[in-house]
Amino acid sequence: MTTVSIDADIKAKWPQGHSSYSPGSPEELAIISIDLLVKELGADAAHTFIAQIFEKYPSEHKGSSALERE
Repeated sequence: MTTVSIDADIKAKWPQGHSSYSPGSPEELAIISIDLLVKELGADAAHTFIAQIFEKYPSEHKGSSALERE
């Protein structure tokens, strides 16, 4: 079983403003990343980009679940 923790301070800036994030888990980092991706590319383009990532992994690929990490 692998436990991953993240120590990051993310500052995102764009013409409309800025945001700061401090994710503590891969899940939080993913949500922040997807949020920024949608803001930058729009929902349809972000969906296409994310679909490319899922193509790398076969459907039977299983990462460690949240229950396994607790």
